[in-house]
Amino acid sequence: MARTAANGNLKPHLNQNGLKREDIKRNGYHNKREKDCPGTGVASRQHKQECFEQAPMYVAVMTYLGFGIVTLFGYFRDFLRAVGIEKCHLAQERQEQKDFVPLYQDFENFYTRNLYMRVRDNWNRPICSLPGPVFDVMERVSDDYNWTFRFTGKTLHNVINMGSYNYLGFAENNTDFLKTVADKISQYGVGVCSTRQEIGNLGIHEELEQLVATFLGVESSMTFGMGFATNSMNIPALVGKGCLILSDEVNHTSLILGARLSGATIRVFKHNNMHSLEKLLREAVCSGQPRTHRPWKKILIMVEGIYSMEGSLVRLPEIITLKKKYKAYLFLDEAHSIGAVGPTGRGVTELFNVNPVDVDVMMGTFTKSFGAAGGYIAGKKELVDYLRCQSHSAVYATSLSPPVTEQIIRAMKCIMGNNGSTEGIRRIRQLAENTRYFRARLKEMGFIIYGHEDSPVVPILLYMPGKVVAFAREMLERRIGVVVVGFPATPISEARARFCLSAAHTREMLNKVLHHLNEVGDLLCLKFSRRKHSSRPGLHDETELELSS
Repeated sequence: MARTAANGNLKPHLNQNGLKREDIKRNGYHNKREKDCPGTGVASRQHKQECFEQAPMYVAVMTYLGFGIVTLFGYFRDFLRAVGIEKCHLAQERQEQKDFVPLYQDFENFYTRNLYMRVRDNWNRPICSLPGPVFDVMERVSDDYNWTFRFTGKTLHNVINMGSYNYLGFAENNTDFLKTVADKISQYGVGVCSTRQEIGNLGIHEELEQLVATFLGVESSMTFGMGFATNSMNIPALVGKGCLILSDEVNHTSLILGARLSGATIRVFKHNNMHSLEKLLREAVCSGQPRTHRPWKKILIMVEGIYSMEGSLVRLPEIITLKKKYKAYLFLDEAHSIGAVGPTGRGVTELFNVNPVDVDVMMGTFTKSFGAAGGYIAGKKELVDYLRCQSHSAVYATSLSPPVTEQIIRAMKCIMGNNGSTEGIRRIRQLAENTRYFRARLKEMGFIIYGHEDSPVVPILLYMPGKVVAFAREMLERRIGVVVVGFPATPISEARARFCLSAAHTREMLNKVLHHLNEVGDLLCLKFSRRKHSSRPGLHDETELELSS
């Protein structure tokens, strides 16, 4: 029987400590032998706060029927294009290239030309102001069914922004707050024009990395200029051929790309399902690699803090228990959770009262809660020192822009209270208050929403393709900017509108959005929930609590 080689090194060595009983109690578990601890402790109560209500059967039937009708009309229009009755606007090979291997696969573009193009006006809308709690949108129209657009010269002013990841409201243009950023432009300029390993390593870069490590409670950290590349370029440096990656089925594309580029074997477990994860871990430990049955060099579990399409929170204490039990490693992507959850904004490790040392690789971005750009990797000093030499992002990518770096430092010091004010804590509490209020009101109205009560990402399920389009257009008419998402970014039967709450949203703004949501929900028949929700806070279910033996 093969055993995992995860007690080998994770380039470099990451210490694996045994799970003590006091750690189990601290993380909310009462029995060391429990496999995924269903229904017990703090972690279970946090998980019970998540909602994934299923739609009525008729909604699913109508959704698939809608896609079927659109697909039939798509094939009919393709026939009209083939016989020359309708013009095809998509890129095509020239006539003399017809005998070559096609550059543009006709069937692969079917969804784009027949479905997406008809509703393309709901995406890529041009913004012409600061993307704060409100913004201005340039009006545009199409004369050829969204193949091209032209601007009318009009502007839609003061559209409430419910789509940006501006969780703490640091995407702002307050001159008093941004004075240090302006000073850094005067001192360093706006670009470095070099990598960190050459002549692009500035003092403020090292200051930021020390600040991030202190903020997260780990030994060391390093920063990168792009959040997406922080995942896609660093994962291949950590694992490779002969390693196993266990990935949540709804992980972000950057994690998926990094896993594919690494050359490691990838296996997917069901979203936040500890039974599914443990089954894969047990199989990996017992069977080893395919055919040879040699032990895996490393087993890496990849999860997110807040899943950006589901609004759900990772079941972190349970995953840490499993990763210690099977000697695996844990890669935690906190792009949406850092700054947004936890009493002091330190992410899901603080929310679940987990020791950050138990997470082998901590990743996050500065593009959301910090109102800037870039990302970070944090953990043990050996890990960070290794990545400085081996990561493609560290070796080849240009350093963070000085004003962007200063913006991150400014925001992080504000959150930590190092600037002598309580503004950071006020924003964190305001975000939590807005999140709970908005979610509670939506449930009362009868919408089906996904995710955790503490998650500022709030998906409202719309399901049917026609209603997705009508919802986005109707909300913009009412001066509310929303993001709608459908297949292939979501399952084909679970199209949704994704709302992102911000500390910059006032109660008046939220009430206005909720008022129009209520009207649009009635107009388009979007209130599919069959649960009865009360405006009073729910009582604790005593059956969920167990005493330690």
